[in-house]
Amino acid sequence: MSSFSTIPSRRGSILQRMLRGRVLQRLTGLQHGALCIRDGHSEITVGNADGPFGTLQLQVRNWQFFVALSLRGALGAGESFVAGHWGCAEPAQIVRLLLRDRSVLQGVDRGISRWCKPLLQLGHALRRNTRTGSRKNIAAHYDLGDDFFALFLDDSMTYSSAVFPHRDASMAEGQQHKLRRLCQKLALSPRDHLLEIGSGWGSMAVTAGRDFGARVTTTTISARQLRAVRERVLAAGLAGRVEALGSDYRDLQGQYDKIVSVEMIEAVGHHYLPTFFRRCSELLRPGGVVAMQAITIADQHYEQALRRVDFIKRYVFPGSFIPSVTALVDAATLASDLRLCHLEDFGQHYAETLRRWRLQLQKNTDAILQAGYPGSLVRTWEWYLAYCEGGFAEGYLGVAQLLFARPGITLSVPAALPQVAADPYGPAARPA
Repeated sequence: MSSFSTIPSRRGSILQRMLRGRVLQRLTGLQHGALCIRDGHSEITVGNADGPFGTLQLQVRNWQFFVALSLRGALGAGESFVAGHWGCAEPAQIVRLLLRDRSVLQGVDRGISRWCKPLLQLGHALRRNTRTGSRKNIAAHYDLGDDFFALFLDDSMTYSSAVFPHRDASMAEGQQHKLRRLCQKLALSPRDHLLEIGSGWGSMAVTAGRDFGARVTTTTISARQLRAVRERVLAAGLAGRVEALGSDYRDLQGQYDKIVSVEMIEAVGHHYLPTFFRRCSELLRPGGVVAMQAITIADQHYEQALRRVDFIKRYVFPGSFIPSVTALVDAATLASDLRLCHLEDFGQHYAETLRRWRLQLQKNTDAILQAGYPGSLVRTWEWYLAYCEGGFAEGYLGVAQLLFARPGITLSVPAALPQVAADPYGPAARPA
């Protein structure tokens, strides 16, 4: 847990006090819990302490927090967290409360902060995922440094939601279970030539080639990841079976039996969804299958989310977006002959994955700083992981494995593959 013992040295300017009052007035509308806000000179509790979240503690270190929240809404809250202006023991719980009572924070967003939105939207629009733009956006996120990611990911360097087979499963077990599950859904075999779009650090390519005997072509436009994948393939003795490319999905050639893509669709951009599905169809042989793991947002929030530039788009993953299931299916229908034949959602497993990543990040903060990374980067990722964790825990976000098939095949999920448990811990056993 980060330390937030420093208190504001003064009571704030006239503007800060005015905006503090405005923010506190809005927060009185919280119904599912309360916030106890301490600023060093006073303590006030706003909201409903009898709600399911009880009373959450929030320490304000700098009254600029209230200015940031008033001027930039939820984005300002994240920026102020990174600046060290406020903190709490469990930021994901505060995200959950504000999502549960989202109309309260939306009231702030509709205020002064609405004047900042056009500039944010313009900045995001300039990060469109053209071929050149995609490489820049991917580099901004994935090329921070492999040693940074290694300090909170498991040894496989798998940077996507795990599927935990049981409550005592380790992160490594959950990640391997997820990878094998996708291969099993594809009914992958040594007869297959598999294309992977979005290599990550190579865990899927190695699993498919080593454990299922498939011939694999994997591609990434991250320069760092490409080097890491090639090294991992060599170390696994799979050089004759797994080929790693540095090609954009739009430039791939050839025909493949099956395609897999794990949480890469979020980097495609909504403008290019039809292009992505058209290319998948063109690259698949008749009867071919696409297995995709995708972060999703509820259909009801999709259009609004497209227009909003949140903390992730602004500071963590430029050019990204979160599709809805309907947006995915509509794009596949519009641009290809692919049809959806299987969907399995397991959003609570992502909440648990993110919780473990965040705790590991906090545990290794000193090592990250000693490696030369700035404290602001650690706080950015702490907020990013907590922000996402709260979204998945509340069901605002989901993660799904989807299978799309070209005509000429009747596909069913193997009978021996049990349904993923909705919650890896069960409702009575989730961590507080």
